[in-house]
Amino acid sequence: MTDVCLCFEVHQPLRLRKEFFWNGSPMRKIEPDQIFDFYFDGPENRRIFDRVAEKCYLPTNEIILEEVRRHQDSERPFKVAYSFSGVFLDQCERYNPEVLASFVRLVDTGMVEVLEQTYHHSLAGLYEDEREFAEQVKMHRERIWDKFGVKPRIFENTELLYDDRIAKMVEDMGYDGIFAEGVVAPPNHVYRPEGCERISLLLRDYQITDDMGFRFSARWWSEYPLTAVKYASWIAAKPGEVVNIFCDYETFGEHQWADTGIFEFLKFLPGEVLKWDHLRFATPSEVLERNPPLETISVPATTSWADIERDTSCWLGNALQWACYTYHRRLEGPIKESGDRRLLEVWRTLGLSDHLYYAFTHGGAPGEVHNYFSPYGSPYDAAITLFSVLSDLNYRVKSWVAAAADPFIFSTGIDQFTGDAAWGRRSLAEALERAEIESLEYHAKRGDLSAWARGSLGDADLAGRLEEAEGLRGEDLRAALLGVVEAASRGRSKRKRAARDEKKADPERGRKKR
Repeated sequence: MTDVCLCFEVHQPLRLRKEFFWNGSPMRKIEPDQIFDFYFDGPENRRIFDRVAEKCYLPTNEIILEEVRRHQDSERPFKVAYSFSGVFLDQCERYNPEVLASFVRLVDTGMVEVLEQTYHHSLAGLYEDEREFAEQVKMHRERIWDKFGVKPRIFENTELLYDDRIAKMVEDMGYDGIFAEGVVAPPNHVYRPEGCERISLLLRDYQITDDMGFRFSARWWSEYPLTAVKYASWIAAKPGEVVNIFCDYETFGEHQWADTGIFEFLKFLPGEVLKWDHLRFATPSEVLERNPPLETISVPATTSWADIERDTSCWLGNALQWACYTYHRRLEGPIKESGDRRLLEVWRTLGLSDHLYYAFTHGGAPGEVHNYFSPYGSPYDAAITLFSVLSDLNYRVKSWVAAAADPFIFSTGIDQFTGDAAWGRRSLAEALERAEIESLEYHAKRGDLSAWARGSLGDADLAGRLEEAEGLRGEDLRAALLGVVEAASRGRSKRKRAARDEKKADPERGRKKR
């Protein structure tokens, strides 16, 4: 038997206010609780979500549910899998709860598997520091459990971003399988990622997926029109144990409009597939349970399902994209130092891969696809908007957050970095907890910590306390440094409370200062 694994990625970006730079918004005075709506175009995002819900999500869900129920009691039932981004689920709740309810009904049939991905559909899997990736995956796992009551076993990284390193990270998180683009090996088998012992690798059959996703309504295509009968025969002719069809859910009704016949195609597809005795639908987990890995394959360079290149170039292929990506990464430390959940949510939402996708400047067919999805008139407008928002966020962070101008980078010698960094008291305490004694002693002998606190952080009180502890060694050094940071933090908190109490007691004085 050949398993037919039909999977859908369901994501809807949150768009920035396109005129943010040109209408003079940067550095305008706002309150902290206004910052999300200051950057993101709420009315436009609602308008687009409602449009896609009407054209795609609701009618497609109705067809899928109808076909699941039609074949539910047969020996070979119809099954599918979904990979929802967290920001998509947020928009369901905010703009159209019926969309989410319709997906819940599908999952409740028991014929639908829910996959894991990053909450913010981000490029966090590419970061050298793996912690942000792990945090976004944890957020997604909790969200899926909250809304669907299931724990995903299979991972689909943003736009199928994949390499050996990502596979190992995902295995260490406990997942059974991960998807990648079918350019790394023949896609109709199960594989083992290099360096992994337990996780299995599933490959998207991009040729047959794109026949439906991109070429369905192309009149220039020699196979036009594509019918369910023809498509099922192509699936039946595939070699191997599995055919992984993995597409953007908006293929149905949004990218391929209803008048192309895409909904009729989808409605008849399950029945046509099941007319072939050797075909059966299966969820990704079922595919792995039935098919052991054929062989181990190594993918050292990152691949994806994006564009012709199928790598990272659609997000990081030009200097504009790299500048925005780098600027965004630099803000992570100061924002996490703040402990402000609003700032962190803004920063993570600015990390949606879509923002960089819009700044793609190459021409040809890939450029046309990028322009189709982009809300901007040009990739340069996209880059200007994103960079100006990041610059404004940097301004807010410097105004609202007590963070250093530059981080303290832990090392054990010259150019021997450990990967730990601190932007202020909060992250310094966390780094001191996990840093190796060798690293702490190295910096203590040189007086690095006190010098950083006095210079970059601008905290003379903390610097003086650190100097007193830097003469110690071993675990006594760690304990003393942690005690110093804790004491300095308590002192700062007391001063803040005193200032607030003084302001409440004498409101006129507060107004005069302003």
